[in-house]
Amino acid sequence: MRVYLDNAATTPLDKEVLKSMYEVMESQYGNPSSIHAHGREVRTLIEKSRKTVASLLQASPSEFFFTSGGTEADNMAIRCGIIDHGIKHAITSSIEHHAVLHTLQALEKSGEIKLSYVNIDSKGCVDYKHLEELLSTNDRSFVSLMHANNEIGTLTDLEVVGDLCEQYNAIFHCDTVQTMGHYPHDLSKLKVHFLVCAAHKLHGPKGVGFLYINHAVKINPLIFGGSQERNMRGGTENVYGIIGLAKALEMAYNEMAAHQAHIQNLKTYMKEQLIQYVPGIEFNGETEPEKSLYTVLNVSFPEMEMAEMLLFSLDIAGISASGGSACSSGTNIGSHVLNGIQAIPNRPAVRFSFSKFNTKEEIDYVIEKVKELCHVS
Repeated sequence: MRVYLDNAATTPLDKEVLKSMYEVMESQYGNPSSIHAHGREVRTLIEKSRKTVASLLQASPSEFFFTSGGTEADNMAIRCGIIDHGIKHAITSSIEHHAVLHTLQALEKSGEIKLSYVNIDSKGCVDYKHLEELLSTNDRSFVSLMHANNEIGTLTDLEVVGDLCEQYNAIFHCDTVQTMGHYPHDLSKLKVHFLVCAAHKLHGPKGVGFLYINHAVKINPLIFGGSQERNMRGGTENVYGIIGLAKALEMAYNEMAAHQAHIQNLKTYMKEQLIQYVPGIEFNGETEPEKSLYTVLNVSFPEMEMAEMLLFSLDIAGISASGGSACSSGTNIGSHVLNGIQAIPNRPAVRFSFSKFNTKEEIDYVIEKVKELCHVS
């Protein structure tokens, strides 16, 4: 049996999404910037997709810009949001995705900003009192905090952060790559200026995403070279990817409650089985349903011989999982997230992440293999 439990890295493309993309690939090949009939037909498909996304998120289509994915969207929001608004102070946490951390650190290194890190606890939870202190003791700030951590799954309360940012006239950017399509985002109520999506995290295609820019903030492009995306992102649009993104997000919203219940049950079951059969097992980050992303379970295994071979051994057993952020896979650098929450370094950590396609039978198989690897009878 082969079991895929690395859905926080990327998800399988849904067959219905592939079908919607293939139909366009087969018949619509015009350049959407062309003014002839072939081009106009494709332009109509893009704008229909934009309206679908906007409708699902309760916002205006004019506030959505298609990108190559979450990393580009994060870079665009952070760099342009800070530079174009003349902001000199930014706030983030030490456990953000590198698309956020490295971008902010580059701006700090170049002298554009002073960068502050909000305190987090051992579960990865934001200290909201410290956040308010940072906001109140600095000039207008740019705040970048993710909705759910991609490695440990801990959720941030976006309403609390949004209210604080509004109170102190700060700009709020939120990386929602892990939660888009898994939780509803009502942008008519949420006080956020920038929000991002990567389609491949919700059973859509790789290489496409979007950036939401609230109408209250204006920025210049990050990528120049054409008038695409209303002069905000040069380059011919990834038409098939955009079609797939909209279809994947629409399906995710239509089936959200059922998928959440199914996946949460798998996560809870796996957690209970690990506690029962692996003495000394612990978990990184929050695991309570109301505080944790239901698709992620970060497991801290007891110290063992050949701990560094655990992921490899799981792979040999047919189980695909991750030791941290997928963007760092294959490196020898320890997880900055686990370091940030001061996890015990000698305990091997594995991130199991689930999707709607996983089954209880697969979890049972994983538990049996884990028991073998941990020498538990």
